[in-house]
Amino acid sequence: MSPDTGTVNEATLTVRRPELLGPVLGRVVGMLAARAQCPIDRLDDALLLTDAVAAHAPGHTADGRVTIHVHAEPAGLSLRIGPLPDSGGDALVQAASLPGVGNVFERVASDVRTDGTELLLRLAFRE
Repeated sequence: MSPDTGTVNEATLTVRRPELLGPVLGRVVGMLAARAQCPIDRLDDALLLTDAVAAHAPGHTADGRVTIHVHAEPAGLSLRIGPLPDSGGDALVQAASLPGVGNVFERVASDVRTDGTELLLRLAFRE
């Protein structure tokens, strides 16, 4: 069976209630990653990223509303969080540091980038 190259495997969600961000984002990422045939070990990593985003992103927005664009393809998954206030992307990355563990985003994601008002996390399925 050949892959359907016309299928869009992405979603944009805006969550206004912080307590719902983790469950909603985890399910959306899980669904899109499965459609992209994500290996199970990388799915666990993707869910670690969603947990870290859910734990820290609501505190780094102007109004508590978090917008995330999720894109999955056979090569990997990306999460674009934003728009955030000025320097919000950098502040969000700094907030994801845990004592004894280090920065969750930098340890798990294949690529972490900010442009000040957005945070881009990329997770390659095969490295």
